[in-house]
Amino acid sequence: NFLASSPDAGQLMALLLKLLNPKKTIEVGVFTGYSLLLTALNIPDDGKIIALDPDRNSYEIGLPFIKKAGVEHKIQFLQSPALPVLDKLLKDPANDGSFDFAFVDADKNNYWNYHERLMKLVRIGGIIAYDDTLWGGMVAMAEEEVPEDKREWRKQAIAFNKAIAADSRVELTLASVGDGLTICRRLL
Repeated sequence: NFLASSPDAGQLMALLLKLLNPKKTIEVGVFTGYSLLLTALNIPDDGKIIALDPDRNSYEIGLPFIKKAGVEHKIQFLQSPALPVLDKLLKDPANDGSFDFAFVDADKNNYWNYHERLMKLVRIGGIIAYDDTLWGGMVAMAEEEVPEDKREWRKQAIAFNKAIAADSRVELTLASVGDGLTICRRLL
C-alpha cells in the first residue's frame, strides 16, 4: 500500500489551495509530509501550517524535501495526537474561524471528532478536506466481501460519509481521486 496522498488528489489539493490562497492552515496527520509539502508550496510565503502527528520519525523522512523546497518556515510541527491540540486551540477564542484550510488524513475513527472541532476553527467559506473516504472502494462493497481486519474501518468510513453528507453546515463534494477526497466548504 502507498501510504501518502495520491498524486491526483495532491494536484486537486494544490489547485484548491491556489484558489483559496490560505494564510493559516492545519493538517491533521502528517506521516512523511507529502501533503504537508504540497500545502506549504501552495500557500503564500507568509502562510502558516500547524501540522499535527504523534510520529515525529515519519515526519523527519520528508523533512529534507521540505527544507530543500525552502518552505520549512511555514510549518509548525507538533508531535501530538490531534484531538488534545485541537481542543487547546478551541480554548482560545482568537482561534475561532481563524483557519482558512484544513486537511485530515489521520486515524479514520476520529474523522467526525476532527470535523466537529475544525468546524469551529475553520472560517465560514474555508475548506476542510478529508482523505481516504472511499477506503479502497470498500465503502461500496458488501461487508462479507471486505477482509475481516478491515471491516471496522469500513464501517467507520461509511458512518463518517453518511454524517458529513447530512451536515447542513457544509457544502461538499467527493472527488474519486486517490482513495477518495471529500472536500467541504464551511457554510455556517
